[in-house]
Amino acid sequence: MPTVTWSRLGGERRSAVVDAAEAEFAAHGFSGGSLNVIARRAGVAKGSLFQYFADKRDLYAYITDVGSQRVRAYMEYQIHELEPDRPFFEFLTDLLDVWVAYFADHPRDRALHAASSFEVDTDARVSVRAVVHRHYLEVLRPLVHAARTRGDLRPDADIDALLSLLLMLMPHLALAPYVRGMDPVLGLDELSSEQPILVVRRYVAVLSAAFGSTNTSHRTTTIAQGEAHG
Repeated sequence: MPTVTWSRLGGERRSAVVDAAEAEFAAHGFSGGSLNVIARRAGVAKGSLFQYFADKRDLYAYITDVGSQRVRAYMEYQIHELEPDRPFFEFLTDLLDVWVAYFADHPRDRALHAASSFEVDTDARVSVRAVVHRHYLEVLRPLVHAARTRGDLRPDADIDALLSLLLMLMPHLALAPYVRGMDPVLGLDELSSEQPILVVRRYVAVLSAAFGSTNTSHRTTTIAQGEAHG
């Protein structure tokens, strides 16, 4: 967590540190990221960074949280626009389309997402994944529980398993279309703007078949098959 000194820092100086740290960690991750470079780009002494944060990992976790909040704010607005009270798997399809498009249009957030996903330092990876997962779950859990209440999910559906699968699927969809070799089966990194759209529907059809009520599962599978052949 940032120190009291950080909270007292002027907004312009804080923005400079955040921007420099985001650029460095997005390019090199935690292990390769340089505090010297961050300090130089932000126009502060390296020692000042340790007045703002306990250590490098603390700064990395904070930067991850800032980026996660930015993505979350955008997605929460989109959730409202997409009418989340309609059938869950139809809504989820549109939500994942928006999710993939966001990371196509925001390369820095995509790079930060990749840095947190591929970090080799175990302690740093655990710290930042905890931050990212908190944001995911605070948004996704109410949506999934509301779907069960509406009857969009089977009465015996394992809600925790569904959430866990979404925690794996969403980072994959954020990165695989742009990182060659991540998905050799479904071809997400093919140079086609339509491929991620088709893959989203295949994933949702599988989730619907596993967790959806009978009517919901049949409707989602039919839509996915129709779009795949269309």
